[in-house]
Amino acid sequence: MPYELYYWPEIQGRGEFVRIALEEVGAPYVDVARKPAKGGGVPAMMTLLDGKRVKHPPFAPPFLRSGQLLIGQTANILLFLGMRHGLAPRSDAGRLWAHQLQLTIADLLVEVHDTHHPISARLYYEDQRREAKRRAADFLQYRMPKFLHYFERMLADSGGRHLLGRKLTYVDLSLFQVVEGLRYAFPHAMARLEKKVPRVIALHDAVAKRPRLAAYLASERRIAFNEQGIFRHYPELEGK
Repeated sequence: MPYELYYWPEIQGRGEFVRIALEEVGAPYVDVARKPAKGGGVPAMMTLLDGKRVKHPPFAPPFLRSGQLLIGQTANILLFLGMRHGLAPRSDAGRLWAHQLQLTIADLLVEVHDTHHPISARLYYEDQRREAKRRAADFLQYRMPKFLHYFERMLADSGGRHLLGRKLTYVDLSLFQVVEGLRYAFPHAMARLEKKVPRVIALHDAVAKRPRLAAYLASERRIAFNEQGIFRHYPELEGK
């Protein structure tokens, strides 16, 4: 049976990290909230979030149904898919290392989100624009370089072209999506920084050329970046 992915239907967000992994391995899946309202749509997702129909309800999307399993949290979903579809190492040490790197990416995503919502996710961006400018300036000067330089070092130390060496894992796919998102949100800052992280950019470019993923990126299934997701382009946050 195909996997059932539950995520917001109009944004890439954290769900995109799961979509990319599913697309890379060619696993059949249904993007439930993007289906027609009858049997799908956001209501079908919200029904599982209310906690009344499942034993272990997720806190928030994305979550994935695989048979009787309902798995929440992006890093947790990717660990599951990686072990099942050859996108994770076989050893305990390798799987833990991959999971650790993915959790570091999750930390980065929180900080990206907070550049446009530094006070509260409940408030509109326009209600915290001044604070967002301060937060974004710090992120661009200190935090974004720190994260990307870390992954640059991990690639240099891995013994191969990928974060865990010679074989592609789900973490490589996630780092590809991070670069895509940062290019959209902060194009000028990324243009300056990319020269200092050539291994990260080379990995991004190699992942983009993988046949299944390239087909997905060129398809209508790939939701365009917009100002509702994690990665948002507000020129004033770059001082433009």
